[in-house]
Amino acid sequence: MNWKHAFTSSVGKKIVVGVTGLFLILFLIVHCYINALVFLPNGRELYLNAAHFMGTNFLIRTMEIGLFVGLILHAVQALMLVGQNKKKRPVNYEIKPGNESSSWYSRSMGLLGTLILLFLVVHLYHFWIPNRYEQHLGSGEEIDLYDKMQVVFSSIGPVIVYTIGCISLAWHLVHGFWSSFHTLGLSTRKYKKLITNVGYAFAVIIPGLFIAMPWAFYLGWIG
Repeated sequence: MNWKHAFTSSVGKKIVVGVTGLFLILFLIVHCYINALVFLPNGRELYLNAAHFMGTNFLIRTMEIGLFVGLILHAVQALMLVGQNKKKRPVNYEIKPGNESSSWYSRSMGLLGTLILLFLVVHLYHFWIPNRYEQHLGSGEEIDLYDKMQVVFSSIGPVIVYTIGCISLAWHLVHGFWSSFHTLGLSTRKYKKLITNVGYAFAVIIPGLFIAMPWAFYLGWIG
């Protein structure tokens, strides 16, 4: 398969989505670990130290570019696959098989992915953009992201938006986790059940921790 087929054929798109999906899963683990530091007794200091390292380390900053590229590729290729599948079946079934043939979340990956993208735009607007702006165009220093979280999550609106975004992420991961391994041939019959169960746990724990943080700030459990 050449580079053109990797981005135009159905098989190529699935491979790109699978590879970038695994890369984004690794990112979620790191991001969730850093966020979870706020729940520790000295959480403010631990979180700010980790955020400073992630925001100033050259290697991490270089990987950040790869993250954005991977995210864009994952979203674009996935949406193109959804479009291709609809073109192959322009007329809907007279009787929809529903969950008898596939789960609703596996059929709604395009919708869930779009909701997650909208959520990411909000997330970048609240934290990443102000921080990078201050670093490069402002004082040259990072903003206090812990204080920023306290301000943002003092209102119920952003907390609800983050909750909806993370719930969408959870449903997306229920199918996407196993699908990424399966597409790359890593989910053999021997390990399919294990990977599926790990995927379910991942889809609950990671988004659950992401949801817990804004609510903890809003309810005053941490501060």
